[in-house]
Amino acid sequence: MHLQVNQRESEGIVVLDLKGRLILGPEDVALRQRLQALREAGSTNVALNLKDVSDIDSTALGTIIFCAPKFQEAGGRLALFNLSPSHSALSNAVELNTAFEIYPDEVSALNSFFPERAIQHYDILEFVEELGQKQHAGDIESGKNLEREPNGQSRGESQKVPK
Repeated sequence: MHLQVNQRESEGIVVLDLKGRLILGPEDVALRQRLQALREAGSTNVALNLKDVSDIDSTALGTIIFCAPKFQEAGGRLALFNLSPSHSALSNAVELNTAFEIYPDEVSALNSFFPERAIQHYDILEFVEELGQKQHAGDIESGKNLEREPNGQSRGESQKVPK
């Protein structure tokens, strides 16, 4: 599925709802052009909704990271929200969190544009821990991650005692 970009406004902030793949090629170019057009039209506060993005590659990350300072230079900001744990590329790209702030939901992202409002920041450490817990729980359910004793037996397995 190609990238679809739906634009809407909420509280004076442009929200781009992205759906599909955000990868090298027409998708990456389309996002870059849309962000540039918004900036040139004077819309300097933009939030990207990544909820329905199925794939993100390093080129798309580069586009987002490249565009963020352009919005700051224009007196605004670019914010991300709804980062999915399924984006393994993003979870490995910790520098994304240092380029600009990432928010868990739309309300938090929009509130970040208003200094007087309380903001819930995206915590990359919390994200990684949550991802690890989900993976561990899945491993336990499937029996993949049984803890082993030094003798090679799973914990909880009874040992046969020689007679």
